[in-house]
Amino acid sequence: MSHKPATVQDVAQLAGVSAMTVSRALNAPGKVTPETLARVRTAVDALGYVPNAMASGLRMARARMVAALLPTLVGPVFQELVESLAESLKRSGYQLMIGQAGYDAAQEEELIKTIIQRRPDGIVLVGLVSSPGARNALLASRIPVVETWDFTDHPIDMLVGFSHGAIGASVAQFLHDRGHRHVAIITANDARAQARTAAFMERSKALGAQSAQCFLTTAPSTVGAGRKGLATLLQTAPEITGVFCSSDSLALGALIEAQHQGRRVPQQLAIVGLGDQSFAQDAQPALTTVRLDGTRIGALAAELMIARAEGRPVAEPVVDVGFHMVVRDST
Repeated sequence: MSHKPATVQDVAQLAGVSAMTVSRALNAPGKVTPETLARVRTAVDALGYVPNAMASGLRMARARMVAALLPTLVGPVFQELVESLAESLKRSGYQLMIGQAGYDAAQEEELIKTIIQRRPDGIVLVGLVSSPGARNALLASRIPVVETWDFTDHPIDMLVGFSHGAIGASVAQFLHDRGHRHVAIITANDARAQARTAAFMERSKALGAQSAQCFLTTAPSTVGAGRKGLATLLQTAPEITGVFCSSDSLALGALIEAQHQGRRVPQQLAIVGLGDQSFAQDAQPALTTVRLDGTRIGALAAELMIARAEGRPVAEPVVDVGFHMVVRDST
């Protein structure tokens, strides 16, 4: 991350044209020949070049601005992280700009490239970058990046998160230890949820579960999807006694549906959520869930980002904050 980002001069040299021609090809492609346009675009892709919208000389000092990209702004799941990140950055004189990347790789790539054009002091990503094009653009930009809310052996730059696979396996073990042999998962279809699902199903089967069912819904997950998921599962596999929901919203929906169907929780059906949202302890019965420390993630992400932006060494660029079960009445 110490090298300078690719410039229009780098693109021009690689394409064998002038910088003015590169600018014309990018801003008015109809004014250059198809052959020249192809050479410029090939050079742009090879270098991961993203035009700097602030390069006109208007930017005389560092922006002291950090961009955070979230999959969704709906629901409270990332609230702790964002609040902690914003407050930590503010104390050091940085402002936070938030963007919604969604759960679509193409949309994520477009937003990331737009953010890069504004040349923020750093970019915080909730989740790992799923698009190769976005990853290449971030690497080429040389802007400090902190990925969060996930884990990988190959981060773009810095990482503060936890293993979703480990969560799935841990919940499977938790339900097994409480005697549940017919289990199920209600899950969204995003990459992180799918990692939890795969690990949950694999671990459940390894532990000898007599059946392991899955209901899939679209992200972001909702209470209504939780109700529908449990209703569908109980219709096809009424023997289920333990359910893992990949968000507290889904778990709350499952809890409502269980009560609607006269299934006593936890006597006849144990329900586990994810996120430990504020309503989890106030549900009836109180919801057992996996606690994710968004406050710590936000504070650490800000600490790493500020250090990198100010040229200070980062001793531990990858941090696994882990997770823990909060056991309440629903199990």
